[in-house]
Formats: sequence, C-alpha cells, structure tokens
Amino acid sequence: MPAYRPPAIPSSEITPRSVYLRRREFMGLMAGAGLMLGAGGARAEAPATVPLKTVASGYKVDEPLTPREDVTTYNNFYEFGADKADPSRHSQDFKPRPWTITVDGLVAKPQTFDVDKLIAELPVEERVYRMRCVEAWSMVIPWNGFPLKSLLDRVEPLGSAKFVAFETVVRPEEMPGQSGLFQPMPWPYVEGLRLDEAQHPLAILAVGLYGETLPNQNGAPIRLVVPWKYGFKGIKSIVRISLVETQPPNSWNSLQGSEYGFYANVNPEVDHPRWSQATERRIGESGFFGSGRRPTLMFNGYADEVASLYAGMDLRANY
Repeated sequence: MPAYRPPAIPSSEITPRSVYLRRREFMGLMAGAGLMLGAGGARAEAPATVPLKTVASGYKVDEPLTPREDVTTYNNFYEFGADKADPSRHSQDFKPRPWTITVDGLVAKPQTFDVDKLIAELPVEERVYRMRCVEAWSMVIPWNGFPLKSLLDRVEPLGSAKFVAFETVVRPEEMPGQSGLFQPMPWPYVEGLRLDEAQHPLAILAVGLYGETLPNQNGAPIRLVVPWKYGFKGIKSIVRISLVETQPPNSWNSLQGSEYGFYANVNPEVDHPRWSQATERRIGESGFFGSGRRPTLMFNGYADEVASLYAGMDLRANY
C-alpha cells in the first residue's frame, strides 16, 4: 500500500517514503518472506465485539473523535504484520477469550485475574484521550477501561517496587507476525513504566473502545493506554504485569535505543532523529493548512496533569 501523502504540507514536514520504510526495514527487511504482509485480497470478517456497560468520566477533549473505521483499520500491531492495514486483515483467527492476566513480582498478593471478571467487578469508564504515534500521526479515541492503579492496588506493591513491566502474548499459530522464518522483532513484546507513572490516574487498562469490547487489531482483550506518551508504550494483548526494582526493557528501546526511549513522553521540542515531532497528522480529518496537520502539544496536551512526574529530569535526554 503506497505511503500516504497529505496535500499542501511543507516538504520539511513530510516524512520521506524511504524514511518511513526504514523503520519497518529496521525490524526485519525479510519479514515479508514469512508473511503475507499487506497482501491483497478481501479482508475477512472481523470477530464480533460486544457492548460494554460503562460509566461516564470527566476525561474528555474538546476535539472531534476519530472515526471508528480509522481507529480499527489504521494500526501498529506487528504481531499481525508491519503494514497499517495488516492487523485488521490478519487478526481474524486470534482468540482473545478466555483470557487471564498475571500480576506478580514485588507484590504482597500475586494473582492471576480473569479479564471478564475484572470487567464485571471494576467500573469501566469511557475516557476520550488523544493518541499520538511516534510516527507523527494522531487520533482521538473514546477508550473504555479502568485505572491501572486499581489493578495494582489489588496485589499490594511492596516498597521495593519501582517499575512496572508488561508482557504481551506469544501465539504464532494465531498471530502471523510471530511466525515464519524471519521475524520483524523479538517476542514477546515488552514495555515498562515507572511505578508512579503506572499509578497516575490517566494511565488505564483499556478493555474496549467506542463502547464495545476491543477488536483484535486494537489489542484485545486488554491493553495499556498512557495518553501523554507515544503510542508504542501502549502494549496490547497483555498477559503479564510484573512489579520490579530496576528499569525493565521495552521492545523499541532494545531494538534502537538512540531513536526510541524508555520514557517516550510526547515532546514537540525533541525531534525523532529522522523526523520532526513539532507537528502531527490527525487521522480522519483535514484542518491545519487543509491537511489534517496540527501542532503537537507538550505531553500530548496533558502537561498540567503529568509534568510534575518529571520535575528535575532532562526530558531531552529521556526521549
């Protein structure tokens, strides 16, 4: 599928096609040898999502929602392929239920939770958040979920716990991006947060969007959403959360530490080494110069809530 070229954007703001492709090239030039990434053909019918019982929250933004069609068909989820359309095309065989998530490590009460029981027991809120990808595109998504802190409180973190490590599922028989001779990246996909970040009220575990359970391509049945960070921090299809004392690895930082940091806070003043982060392309709309491009906000617009977490830190050094 050819790279999108929005009209009327200054050439200095357009990510060149060669640069865009290099990111995927970096993960594995030969990924297509083991996969039908971006192959043509009719897309299979997506597994049905079901409505969620949700409660209102005060977390909203005064911006139009990104159309559901865009949210569910324009994704990075490399377990299903490296093209934006691959997750919706190749996730039909993935089985997100039944599902359990283990929370262990430096906790007083390690437990394994059934996701559907969590959904029944915890108030599932609708939270409308901005989502900013490191690739300089963005969306506004009505997530349905609950604070990550509410799950961590159930296992009682110990005083020695400083970080939270996340791990996604490995099912090559259901996730074609994990099968084949050449892999786009090591599995499982892993991520991490500092404990105080994980306990912040904005950090949620999403179990749905647009009032329905998460589609497979969006991280079913449970994923992390941290709206002030770049989207690659939002690990999908989580099977394990571990509280640890030292900073855990995260997949993109392990692959290319000079380009993808552990903190990955949205910062328009710190460019990616290969493109500007000063502006972003809002998927599904036109606007700034008629192109859907707009200035990027510090901490993705959540600076008032989260800037204090990083007092005294050099944010340029912790991209």
